Amino acid sequence: MLQRVLVGMLFGSLAWGQMAPAAPQPTPAAPTALDAKSSEASNLPPDTPVITIQGICDHPAGDKSAVADCKIVVTKAEFDAIIRAIGSNMPATARRQLAARYGSALVMAQKAHEMGLDQGPKFEEMMKLKRLEISMQLVTQAVQQKASEVPDKDIEDYYNKNLASYEEATFERLFIPRNKQLDTPKVKLTPAENQKRQDDATAEMKKEADTLRARAVAGEDFTKLQLEAYTFAGLKSTPPTQKLNKARRNSLPPAQASIFELKAGEVSPVITDMSGYFVYKLEDKDALPLTQVHDEIFGTLKSEKVQEAMQALQHSGTPELNDGYFGPADATPAPPMSGHMPTSPLPRPGPKPPTLGPK
Repeated sequence: MLQRVLVGMLFGSLAWGQMAPAAPQPTPAAPTALDAKSSEASNLPPDTPVITIQGICDHPAGDKSAVADCKIVVTKAEFDAIIRAIGSNMPATARRQLAARYGSALVMAQKAHEMGLDQGPKFEEMMKLKRLEISMQLVTQAVQQKASEVPDKDIEDYYNKNLASYEEATFERLFIPRNKQLDTPKVKLTPAENQKRQDDATAEMKKEADTLRARAVAGEDFTKLQLEAYTFAGLKSTPPTQKLNKARRNSLPPAQASIFELKAGEVSPVITDMSGYFVYKLEDKDALPLTQVHDEIFGTLKSEKVQEAMQALQHSGTPELNDGYFGPADATPAPPMSGHMPTSPLPRPGPKPPTLGPK
């Protein structure tokens, strides 16, 4: 009984990455001494003791005479069952860490039993919550497993339908700051005069962006133009690199994705951003082969299937809360279903980070 309880307790903290999307398998490394040891361990008989705890065992209350001869033994078969319950892909080093924690938990559980802490209403309510958590995890794992069944035909169809998403291009990029560094005025200006001064400087930068774009169309060097842009803006910092190598649409802000429609050697219009103005020149563009993005598409389709399945589960039953007990609902949306029961208040989403300038 205690071991079954402990497996449930360890489920939440030792999921060993089951919930994460499957990553592409790396190239197998050369066999190591640890691999050989793991292979040797797998050949041990099922009844081989793998965890032994001396001086701990069940005994009648008050009978301490046989404590010295007591011991708890976990066999290879028993520990392998725990591994299968938690995750069969657990590496050897993690198994040893789990064994150490499991052994310590067995000692604590036995002491809790001796103190009568594994009985009563509080224990039963905590076990109900733990059972719910494990049930949620098992459902989520089943959904993940089912979502992993993605036929190659679906991956090929998705690739052909979204071919533009897998284009890779190299650009020259020119960034012109929106704001100009102004010298301190020699006389005190009114707020209206200050505002006009700023507006005039902003207009100058926009005009400079148009001028530099025309010079880029005429074939002038982007490195030279970038230096001039920063000099005109009064910036002494090092300008960003003008080369954007092997970029994809999803690596750019949505407002700049149109540059993928350029032809080789063509220069884009001036693109306005909160931080300034951008001008791009396409050098070359090609589509990545399906073999190179196969795993990426697999992950995308799997994630979509998981999301659809979890939404269907969530919509299959909607909890109705008694406002008289919980108080009126606020504007915070209900959290999505996951494999874990929350044990602390859910944090509210924070503000979005500000948009940064070009890298």
